[in-house]
Amino acid sequence: MLMTQPDNPHPTMPDTQPAIRVTALPGDANAYGDIFGGWLMGQMDLAAASIASRHARGRAVTIAVDGMTFHRPVFVGDEVSVFGRLIEVGRTSMKVEVEAWARDRHGEDARKVTQAVFAFVAVGPDRRPRPVQSLAG
Repeated sequence: MLMTQPDNPHPTMPDTQPAIRVTALPGDANAYGDIFGGWLMGQMDLAAASIASRHARGRAVTIAVDGMTFHRPVFVGDEVSVFGRLIEVGRTSMKVEVEAWARDRHGEDARKVTQAVFAFVAVGPDRRPRPVQSLAG
């Protein structure tokens, strides 16, 4: 289940702390001033990796991204907040649901710009999969 409902035309930003908050800069944009989707996906991956590696208590590597949907553009100067939560844990794998929200740096209105589910595998020093604790604890 998504943190916000996709059928809600006016979702509100989650009231939890974001995993990452960053300002979109000119070097992150195309010639038209729109932020590259790859940059935004990278920010989401960083946020999701932080959540996965904390749960794994060690290294976790991205293995897949499911359902990446861009709802609205991000512009130079926007403050981007990325929220995430662990939604599924297997023997060595984890799934983290992520949403990115943008806010004009001088305003208060936030808009959800994209969402996805990132899958990770916990790996040991030998870079081979290793078990992680269950979602329940």
